[in-house]
Formats: sequence, structure tokens, C-alpha cells
Amino acid sequence: MEKPNILDRAIMAVAPVHAAKRAAARAALSVINSGYGNYGANLTKKSMRGWMYNGGSAKEDIEDNIDILRQRSRDAYMGIPTATAALKTMRTNVVAGGLMPAPQLDSDYLGLDEAAAEKLQAQIVREFALWADTPVCDAERMDNFYQLQQLAFLSYLMNGDTIALLPMKHQAGVPYDLRVRLIEADRVCSPDGFDRLMPCTVQGYEVQSIVQGVETDADGMVTAYWICNRHPLGSNSAVDAAGLTSQRVEAYGDTTGRRNVLHIMSRERIGQRRGVPLLAPVLESLKQLGRYTDAEITAAVISAMFTVFVKSQNPSDGRPFGEMIPAEELIDSADQSSIELGPGAIIDLNPGEEVQFADPKHPNTGYDDFTNATIRLIGAGLEIPPEVMMKQFTTSYSAARGALNEFWRTCSMQRDWFTDDFCQPVYEEWFAEAVARGRIHAPGFFTDPARRKAYTACAWNGPARTNLNPVQEVDAAIKRVDAGFSTAQEETAQMTGGDYNRNIKLRVTEAKRKREVDEIGKAQTAGE
Repeated sequence: MEKPNILDRAIMAVAPVHAAKRAAARAALSVINSGYGNYGANLTKKSMRGWMYNGGSAKEDIEDNIDILRQRSRDAYMGIPTATAALKTMRTNVVAGGLMPAPQLDSDYLGLDEAAAEKLQAQIVREFALWADTPVCDAERMDNFYQLQQLAFLSYLMNGDTIALLPMKHQAGVPYDLRVRLIEADRVCSPDGFDRLMPCTVQGYEVQSIVQGVETDADGMVTAYWICNRHPLGSNSAVDAAGLTSQRVEAYGDTTGRRNVLHIMSRERIGQRRGVPLLAPVLESLKQLGRYTDAEITAAVISAMFTVFVKSQNPSDGRPFGEMIPAEELIDSADQSSIELGPGAIIDLNPGEEVQFADPKHPNTGYDDFTNATIRLIGAGLEIPPEVMMKQFTTSYSAARGALNEFWRTCSMQRDWFTDDFCQPVYEEWFAEAVARGRIHAPGFFTDPARRKAYTACAWNGPARTNLNPVQEVDAAIKRVDAGFSTAQEETAQMTGGDYNRNIKLRVTEAKRKREVDEIGKAQTAGE
């Protein structure tokens, strides 16, 4: 607080009340001119005094709460339709059937003419399909590479991050040894369940820091991951906790610098080591919406049951409770004090007994308005328009198109990030093995990083943007290409998810076959 000056002290001596008013006015003026102190950081307003907060680093705010967030996120996905819709909608629009590679060699830098570049790119596509189109790329031999993309992305959305190992495993008859092994986020955890924040020795390794299974050096660079031998929440782990062991896997190979681990996550905070589930900010709203929906459905079902209660003055004539409910459908037939309702059931009451129900007034006319408002809030937090999440395009064309465009931006950002974290690194590891085995000729690949980058440049095409009016969208695409704002390849990838050059080749083949069919038809007509 500002100290009183000479004038203030003089006024205090002769007019204390007036001096107090001057001090109060000066204090109020200082608050007004204190920036955020009068708004978001205000501690005196009644509306702000009840705001409980306790800030911390990324570890305190995220890593210390990540286990609960993961389990609640998975529970919401498995039991709350809105949560399921949000994650599956994101997966379907970002990855769909899988992001397809389209090699984009830097032919100018590599000294290749157009024909040689196209030939090499076609060979790369064929070789990659040999590895990626079958389950041999999966360490568990269950999914092909594109199915692994779906699983990795959905696991990232649900758990906050996904770990992928890149082991080499030789198998007879398989041209490539590279394998992809996906690890669920829970298995990456600190040894014995305790983080290490100070330099220490763990299982004979000198470590600087381990937070939630991610080891970093003194500069904060990730050096290794600690992976549990089995899922820590599995039934076997609960019975035999002593059997849980952690293995240290270096992030990069010491000799080759090869990536051993891919950490698929999106960071929100500086210093953050583990990812946050997509549903984390809206978990409370989702749970409350799920409870409200369950209550409304239950109340509507009870209200719809036509159950007759017979109240008599005489003792019961022996008719059992729930006479019209089959015995095999009774939930608790052993409890004689329980009365079960059922469609068209006739239930006998003992003398003096009476059944009273609170009037549910169903169907509830306010249900749609309330749930739609809640879903809009949830959608805003997830960057998914409610029209897209609930698959209801009942608004105008302009509003629906605006919602789709906004969602497309979200999907484009997620796709770019996912390809950088997963698809492109896997592609580069496969490419290196293909060159090492002599299946792809790429001079200078292992000796010049610039040439290696030129060889492995690749675009990843995914699901096409939804078109509400295909005719208008096609016209707009043609105008963009004609004006030079876009290319036919880019427009094809956005509109259909296909490859323009491949389409041109197929069209040539189709036109040739059509001419052959037409000539055969003309010959038959002439012969008649």
C-alpha cells in the first residue's frame, strides 16, 4: 500500500475521517489500475473468492493425475455414448481406413529426371505395400500397417499417448524384418511405481530423472522408456504384483541413432512427458450427461409399463407377486419383499398396503434442449462440432458446411501431427531396411542426411472431406486448379483421398478397354 505523503499526514492530524476517505479512494484507484488484479486475478470480489486453485508444474498438474484420467477416459468410452461418438468420430475422420503414403522424391536434388523419379516412386509404393498390406508388419501378427494406425490413434485419444516399439525380427519367407509393436500407455511406468526426480541408480543404470516411465537426462532430453513386462492393471498383475518388472528401452540406438521407440502424444505444457486423454477436460460433463441420460431412460421405461396393482380388503388369494412376469425373467425371485414391475403385470397387494409413485411426467419435454446444450459445450471443448459428433445435420446448408470446415481444420492438424509422430518415422525405418537389403536403389542414403531426407519425402493421404454439395465442391476445385491456387493431386487427395497420377493411368486403361468393347459391339452389329 502507498505510504501517506506530507499532505495526507497533515489532513490526518486535523480531519481523520476525511483522511480515511482519501486513503480508501486511493486504494480503490490502485485496484482499478492493477490490470488482471481487478479481473481474473482478483481476490476481493465475492464471485472470485470461491475460486479454489493450486497451480503446479506439468508433473503436478498432469503426470500425478494421469492414471485416474486414463481409467476414467476408458470407462467413459466404454459406457457413455457421447464419449464413444467423440473418439470414434475423430478416429474415422483423421485416419479412417489408414493414411496412405504417396512418395514425393526431391528429384531436383537427387538429380533424377521426371521419368526416373516416377519409376522409383512406383517401385517404392510396391515395396512398401509388400510390407504394410499384411500382418507381417505387426509384431503380434494381427493387423496390417493401416489397421495399426487406427489402433494407435484411438489408443492415443483414449489414453493420452501410445508407445510403439520398432524391433527387428527375422522370419522365413518375409523380405523385411521390421516390426511394429504397440504398447498401451499404462505399461510405460516408473520402476516400482515411484518417480525419480533426482539423480540415482535404478537396476544398475545411472539416471537423472524418471517421470511416469519416461527417463530424461540433465538437459531434459528423453533418453529411455521404462516398460512393464505386462499390464499393471491386469488380473495377473493384481494377484502377482511381485512379478511385475520394468525393462529399460533406449529411445535411440547408441551406434546407429536409430529410433527404438515412437512416443505418440500431443503436449500441452512445457516439460510435459505424458499425454492427456482427449476427454480429460470434459470428463465431468460427460459423466453427468451419462447419469442424466440413464435416469431419463429408466424413468421413461417405468412410466411406459402398464402395471396393475390389485388392492383388496381380504387376505391375498395366493396369487404370487409379478404374476404375469415369467419366473426366468425375475431379477430377485428369492426376495419376497421385492415387487417387480413389468409390461402388463398384475400385482396383488396385501390388505392395508398401497403403492404410490412420484409423477415422472414423461416423456420429459426439456430433455432434448438440455442434452443438446451440454453436447455443444462438450463439442466445443473437444473441437468437434455437435452436428458432426451426433451425426445430425438438421441446420441450414451454410451452417452445416461451416461446421464441417471447422472440423476439417481440426482433423487436418491431428493428421499432420499423427503422421509426424507415427507414420513417417515408421516409413523411414522401413525405407532404410529396404535400401540396406538392396531392394531399393538409393545412392548416398546412409552417408548424406540431405539425400536421405530427399529420398524419404512422403505425403500421407487420408479420408476425404465430406461434401454436402458435390457439384459445387467440384466446380470450386476446378477453379482453384485453373487459377494455380492448388494442384490436381492436392484436390484429389482432399475430395476422394485418392491419387491423381494413379487415376490418370487408370483412366487411360479404362478408355482403351472401352474402345475395345465399343469396337466389338460395332463388329457384331455389322455382322447382323
